[in-house]
Amino acid sequence: MIHHPGPSATRGLVHGLDVLIGALVVVAVVQAPPGAGWPALIVAVVLTAVYVCGRLVVRVHERPVDTPRGRRWPDAAWVAALLIPWTVLLWLSPAALWVAFPLMLLQMHVLGPHRGVGAVAVTTVIAVTEGLVVQAGAGDSRTGFVLGPVLGAAVAVGVVVGIEAFVRESQTRQRTVDELTQVRQHLAQAERERAVTDERARLARDIHDTLAQSLSAIELLLRAADDAVSADGDLARTLIGQARVAARDGLAEARRVVEDLTPGELDRTTLVAALRRVADRAAATHNDTDVGRRTPLTVAVEASGTRRPLAAPLETALLRVAQSALANVVEHAAASRAHLTLTYEDDTVTLDVVDDGAGFDPARAGDDRGPGRGFGIPAIRSRAHELGGTLVLESRPGGGTAVALTLPTREPEDAR
Repeated sequence: MIHHPGPSATRGLVHGLDVLIGALVVVAVVQAPPGAGWPALIVAVVLTAVYVCGRLVVRVHERPVDTPRGRRWPDAAWVAALLIPWTVLLWLSPAALWVAFPLMLLQMHVLGPHRGVGAVAVTTVIAVTEGLVVQAGAGDSRTGFVLGPVLGAAVAVGVVVGIEAFVRESQTRQRTVDELTQVRQHLAQAERERAVTDERARLARDIHDTLAQSLSAIELLLRAADDAVSADGDLARTLIGQARVAARDGLAEARRVVEDLTPGELDRTTLVAALRRVADRAAATHNDTDVGRRTPLTVAVEASGTRRPLAAPLETALLRVAQSALANVVEHAAASRAHLTLTYEDDTVTLDVVDDGAGFDPARAGDDRGPGRGFGIPAIRSRAHELGGTLVLESRPGGGTAVALTLPTREPEDAR
């Protein structure tokens, strides 16, 4: 799997600020004017304590950039608490002006790109005011005292916004890669299941048409031979009887193997009965897992048209699609009713799954921005495509969902 620099980029930024702020606070104390050393040291200790306590509470290095930030407590409170001792230290030691830049970076990251700009503006005003009021002499140019903090603020805002934009883009790409990987795995699994189903059906058909038929014919021939043996042929009759027993045993074993090769859910039952069993299981799962739900889920199944056996891959695909659609209903739809309809037509068979649940935007099916609709819809589309069928999906938020899968029941002429 490909890894992109997500939260680690912002985590490195925050750890770098820890070191930078600590070093610049030490510089401010060392370069404090004569007579202000001890007061500057006391204020620096207070500033450091506030910073460490805030880092322990806010844990900003663990926050993803796409989470809400800038709450009054503890985010804004910590930023405000840092400004107070820093302002006092700046008044005592002009060298504390260098602390403003990492402080601005921290404000942007803690409060986010909106509220952080306001905190950076306040910090810039404090720095400019201190420079003009305390440091600027009568003959000094005041331009540097204004441009320095303003440019630092612009760089701080640009750096944090750029880093966070890069991190968001990396996270989006990582999600896309993860989704594509899961879809590929799902499609590969579906293809393996289809191949296994086809092979099981082929083996069952071959055994039924060859071995089972031969054993059945042998048993019939031996029965006729037994009737034709004369009364004094006791030994021949005994041998024929033993052969008939062996033939019957082999025929029973062949039939058992054919039955075992049938898909489990369709074993000794019809497709409609299997769909009813799946529907009952889905309703029971929904009602058992959400006991407090006001409206339990009921799932109805009906069939129309002339029922007939279908090829094993078709019946398996219809059953799997019903399971996938009902799984979406149970997990996401918050529905009270669902209806499955199996319609047999001359050349096609159609499965409709309709629910009265929350619905969703079909254009965002399978997208992480949607209402959690994972990979069920892409899987159904894949099955429809593999079997030459069509899928119609109708849904809207609050309006329920309808899934209609139509599969051809006759093999195309060019494939025969």
